Amino acid sequence: MEIVESTLDIPVQDPPEEEFSSADLIWTKFGTAEHHDDVALIPYARVDEFIIGECSNVECPTRFHIERGRKRSMGSLKESKSDEYLEYRLYWCSFGPENYGEGGGVLPSRRYRLNTRNRAARPQSMRGCTCHFVVKRLYARPALALIIFNERRHINKSGFVCHGPLDKDAIGPGAKKIPYISNEIQQQTMSMIYLGIPEENVLEKHIEYVQRYGGSDATVSTLASQYVRKLGMIIKRSTHELDLDDQASIRMWVERNKKSIFFYQDTSETDPFILGIQTEWQLQQMVRFGHRSLIAADSTFGIKRLKYPLCTLLVFDSRQHALPVAWVITRSVAKPDVAKWMKALLDRARSVDPGWKINGFVIDDAAMEIDPIRQDIFALKDAFCCPILFSIWRVRGSWLRNVVKKCSNIEVQREIFKRLGEIVYSIWGGLDTSVALEELILDFVDQSAFMEYFKSTWVPKIEMWLSTIKTFPLASQEASGAIEAYHVKLKTKLFDDSHLGALQRVDWLVHKLTTELHSAYWLDRYADESDSFQHVKEEYIASTSWHRALQIPDSAVTLDDKGHLFAKVASQKDSSRTHLVWNPGSDFAFCDCAWSMQGNFCKHVIKVNMICENAKGCRPSMSFWSFREILIDLCKKPMDDSIGLDESVAWTHQMLDQIKQLVELNSSNDIGIVVNNMPLKWISKKGRTFVGIPASLPALPSDSKTITKNVQKSRKRKRLSRLR
Repeated sequence: MEIVESTLDIPVQDPPEEEFSSADLIWTKFGTAEHHDDVALIPYARVDEFIIGECSNVECPTRFHIERGRKRSMGSLKESKSDEYLEYRLYWCSFGPENYGEGGGVLPSRRYRLNTRNRAARPQSMRGCTCHFVVKRLYARPALALIIFNERRHINKSGFVCHGPLDKDAIGPGAKKIPYISNEIQQQTMSMIYLGIPEENVLEKHIEYVQRYGGSDATVSTLASQYVRKLGMIIKRSTHELDLDDQASIRMWVERNKKSIFFYQDTSETDPFILGIQTEWQLQQMVRFGHRSLIAADSTFGIKRLKYPLCTLLVFDSRQHALPVAWVITRSVAKPDVAKWMKALLDRARSVDPGWKINGFVIDDAAMEIDPIRQDIFALKDAFCCPILFSIWRVRGSWLRNVVKKCSNIEVQREIFKRLGEIVYSIWGGLDTSVALEELILDFVDQSAFMEYFKSTWVPKIEMWLSTIKTFPLASQEASGAIEAYHVKLKTKLFDDSHLGALQRVDWLVHKLTTELHSAYWLDRYADESDSFQHVKEEYIASTSWHRALQIPDSAVTLDDKGHLFAKVASQKDSSRTHLVWNPGSDFAFCDCAWSMQGNFCKHVIKVNMICENAKGCRPSMSFWSFREILIDLCKKPMDDSIGLDESVAWTHQMLDQIKQLVELNSSNDIGIVVNNMPLKWISKKGRTFVGIPASLPALPSDSKTITKNVQKSRKRKRLSRLR
């Protein structure tokens, strides 16, 4: 198209329609070869009709507000070009531009309210739209208006439609009419829809919360009902396949959801695929529950069935349940790659709280001790600078699950699992592990199915696992049970039979994590903290075996009098039924309940081990045994190495003081008593200081008010003179 350099060469258009839009005009390229815009000339009297027509766009209905405006008076210019303005107004779509969308950057928040007309009705209608145009009333021809369209499409910076019927993620074009819906209400409604709660119940809860802000008006209820149905329709129609090619689909998802990504590295010849996902809510929970606490990793989920394994970082919430705060999808365990995403995650947390720090990192994979995965441990220390604990839930569950699966006789199952536990406990007893393994294989040579599995899978790496268990402090049964509960829930959500065909697509995995799983944990936390959704809250509280074990009374447990070989636990649901727990007091106790037979920590084993903590003749838990060995090792410094001995004593006393404080805090019912027992710390009261003025100014004379006023006036005059 030919570029026009003067407005005198642009024809004036006056469409016959009462209201018209940009689609009814013929646009001309105006400017220079380096910089030109699409422009059209119309009568100035018809500008309002053009704006009304543009707002009535069927594909993207909206309103336009005046973002900026300037005026000149006639005769103010001695010389003027053909496009000089008498009046200048910049109109911008009311679905932007405060937030440029998930795919673009976010403008800094304004410190003041713009005094412009027709602003967007509510914050949720600001969806990053870049559509805007300029209307110039020409200085030389005041009866004409030059329309300059900078962006005619209603898209965000990423090029995606960001509102209207064509926007799959929009809540509808009538956002300005919908009652105020906070992020909390929207997330609550989405969570209930994703979890399959009936629409009637979702609508009832949604209207209940919306009416807190908009009152019990009939219109509010009607619009809220429409909102829920539209949101439900969008969720049902949403798909994980943004493109037939999985890699292209992931790129599109990343572009749309930059706020929920803390690290992304696409596949190349030199770099592996890494995708780190963390929503804003997960970041809040990580900062809240992870500070001065523990973070755990469920590190190798789906290593055989998914296209890329999934690593989940977990924190322990107020009920000590495992809460997912970040997901990392990658196959690489090399130190440079792990260091990249861990540093990015740490930087994100410290951008919210610069002093954020964790007290420990729980790992569950002993393969981190060997190359190249061993470097992962050093990456952890480099990133978080904290001690590392090891959880045995993975090895225990794998052994128990295969013992039950490959051995048909329950007595043989009990004995093999007990012997496996004794091999693990032997690392602190000085026994030869290789001899114990040979005896196990010889004694159960007739159990060929299990022995073939054990010799092929575990014997080559058993030394590595036992060395890791001995080297690192062990996590408690409560922590291990919480990690296992998350793993089981994740397995249930992802490995449903209806989804088996999509397991090799990363976009499907991302979609499931950020919708169903995220919504489930969000609703769990919301139900617990707001004391609503009682059914959801009860299921959430009882989701770990540790909390289920706390509901069993001590009177329901009976220990065997002869050597504590077994314990009986009376069922709380059926009084005539009793569960048998063999090898009580050990982390490798064997229960005959269905949950334990699936390879999980069951409530009966945990309850029996709680009872055995105070019983004579029972072996302590592995975590306590590990802790005791660490303390003993600290005291094994040679006496002639006086500095080393001093350091050991100092560290031991520091640890003991912290443990005493924690025990006192956890066992106290009144926090005031704990606070009163703390030592007093005297601090000096800091006086008020002023920038640029010393804190120790001499006292002003009696006429100090007059002097102060004169100083202020002189400063004001100086500022005004600079402005002039």
